[in-house]
Amino acid sequence: QAHLGESGGGLVQAGGSLRLSCAASGRNFSEYNMGWFRQAPGKEREFVGAISRRSKGTYYADSVKGRFAISRDNAKNSVYLQMNELKPEDTAVYYCAADGLGNTARAMSQGRVPRPDEYDYWGQGTQVTVSS
Repeated sequence: QAHLGESGGGLVQAGGSLRLSCAASGRNFSEYNMGWFRQAPGKEREFVGAISRRSKGTYYADSVKGRFAISRDNAKNSVYLQMNELKPEDTAVYYCAADGLGNTARAMSQGRVPRPDEYDYWGQGTQVTVSS
C-alpha cells in the first residue's frame, strides 16, 4: 500500500512557475506508474500527466503539453510536476496518484488518457492558484 503526500502548491501570477512534489511512503515505489491529476471547482478531476515506473515514458494532457514536465526519483520515493507558463485556467487542486496495475500504459496504447479510477492510491491534493 502506498501513502502519497503533495506539496509545493501556492499562488502565482500568470506566466510564472511552480514545482509540485509528491512523496510516497510504503514499499516498492518504483513498481508504480505515477500520475498527476487536477480538479477545478465545479469540474471533474482531469488527467494532467503521468510517468512510467523507470521514467522511460511520460504522457501529458494536450492542455499542458510543452509547459509541464513530470519527473521522478525512485531513490527518494518522489515524483515531481514542474509547471511553467502557468495560466489562470491551470488553477485547481493538484493530486498525485499511483497506478500499480499498468493502467496508465494501457490507456495510452488505446489512444486515451487514463481515468482517475485507474489509479489505486491518491494524495490529499495541493492548491494551485494562478492570478491573471
